[in-house]
Amino acid sequence: MKKYRFLYYLSLMGLLSIGISSCQKDNFEAPKTRFTGHLVYQGKPIQVKNTGDQISAVYFELWQSGFGKSGAINVYLNQDGSFSALLFNGDYRLVIPSSQGPFLSLENEQTHSDTIPLSLHGSTDMDIEVLPYYMVDKADFSIGTDSVVTATASISKIITDNRAKDIESVSLYVNRTAFVDEDNKIAFGSIAGSDITNLSSIKLTAKIPEDISGGNIGVADQDYFYARVGVKISGVDDRIFSEIVKVQLK
Repeated sequence: MKKYRFLYYLSLMGLLSIGISSCQKDNFEAPKTRFTGHLVYQGKPIQVKNTGDQISAVYFELWQSGFGKSGAINVYLNQDGSFSALLFNGDYRLVIPSSQGPFLSLENEQTHSDTIPLSLHGSTDMDIEVLPYYMVDKADFSIGTDSVVTATASISKIITDNRAKDIESVSLYVNRTAFVDEDNKIAFGSIAGSDITNLSSIKLTAKIPEDISGGNIGVADQDYFYARVGVKISGVDDRIFSEIVKVQLK
């Protein structure tokens, strides 16, 4: 009988131990330090693709030594180049993978590499400077009664040394919502890079369909749309865009 009573107490202590351990795990405080900012070139935000399902969105990595971590924290960019992440206070290393973005990372003066040291002690807003291959300086949009959106754009080639890349194409994207890119569009027009003779004067058109996928979604049901211009750079997966503009159907 004493043996069974001993086993009972032993089991009970084991359950209490597991319970206390579980409570300790549940009681971990959530991160509260907010790290925000933009990826910029000379103070101008880098416009990229909608974050969406994050599969093809642009991101950078945060690495922190210790704490049993084995991987990076990926921080994804919004369309306007902004980012926001909730983190614990501490020291991090910020790295933009070479496969990410229509730009190159700059050398950090402190590390003499593309790794940026980041020390968080309270919420921090910080812009990260990068070097884009191209920038869309200006993009104006108009829409006619024929439901044709016309874009006029001016583009600057930023990298002109041996790291320079050609333009593969420039495209006009139009969508019903404020999420606009190559995967979020209802109308599209494009010109090949080899057909562009003047980067300061590029004209594109795209006709908004009256009925989309049989859903009666189009000109008949909406009198405004959103548009932006995107530049596809040879050998670079991510496009650089203009800002998103709301265009009103006249």
